[in-house]
Amino acid sequence: MEELLKTIIDNNRIWTKHGKVASYIPELAKANPDALGIHIFDLECNEFYAGDYETAFTIQSVSKVITLICALIDKGKEAVFSKVGTEPSADPFNSIIKLETRNSHKPLNPFINAGAIACTSLVSGDNGIEKFERVIEMVKKMANNPNIQVNFNVYQSEKLTGNTNRAIAYYLKGANIIERDVEDVLDAYFKLCSIEVTVKDVATIAAVIANGGITPWSNERIVPKEVNQIVQAIMMTCGLYDASGEFAVKIGVPSKSGVGGCIMSVVPKKMGIAVVGPALDESGNSIGGKKVLEELSEKLNLSIF
Repeated sequence: MEELLKTIIDNNRIWTKHGKVASYIPELAKANPDALGIHIFDLECNEFYAGDYETAFTIQSVSKVITLICALIDKGKEAVFSKVGTEPSADPFNSIIKLETRNSHKPLNPFINAGAIACTSLVSGDNGIEKFERVIEMVKKMANNPNIQVNFNVYQSEKLTGNTNRAIAYYLKGANIIERDVEDVLDAYFKLCSIEVTVKDVATIAAVIANGGITPWSNERIVPKEVNQIVQAIMMTCGLYDASGEFAVKIGVPSKSGVGGCIMSVVPKKMGIAVVGPALDESGNSIGGKKVLEELSEKLNLSIF
């Protein structure tokens, strides 16, 4: 397996030259655009990796999966989906246009920025600090890594430049989607996007979801079965923003991307996969990471379809 992964990484490294690192958050512009790595964690706890798998990066929008899990556990699906939809978006992840043109004013899904900010407000906690702690503790538990922390420089950079997210959040407040203090919710959201991880951490999180919400290493259920099913369905239809349909056709597994260059993929009942490649395509997805997953899915016949 590791020989196969090394070959796939080598085959697709050239694609990193066709993308650009995220620069709208200044700290993210410092990432190495040539990095490309993969880690697989299967349900027998075997691990396989290749390329720049030790690269640390901020989790960014991959955190939205764990935020959604916590919101569903804490408030239930009826409450969550009264505030956030479950439909794919044909617009960029930070678009505000559909909030105003849809009658309900609900964000289309939990994985665009508007939906994730709304979900952050629904997580248990009396303030942003408690909401953040709730989600990062779940991240640590699912990743089986108690040492995960926030990258403070990225958090500061996100907070200083996150004006589009502020516009989205204040619109949601005006539409009664967010009932909490806007800046408090945003602070938790920015921190959650700034959690620093490796592909091993993310592949381990994906393995828990692949195993039906049960940790493969200790057989502990930490995500309820129904929540796990809902999350996988939304990952499949909405996980790569406005490129989710193409990704479903070419790779065919529930996945979630982030502008830090990570893509987390879940192969149900088999394995969790994480790739990192900070060079992004026009939709904000890792250009090399997508190509790596496409070849891996083809070689191992991973598509669920």
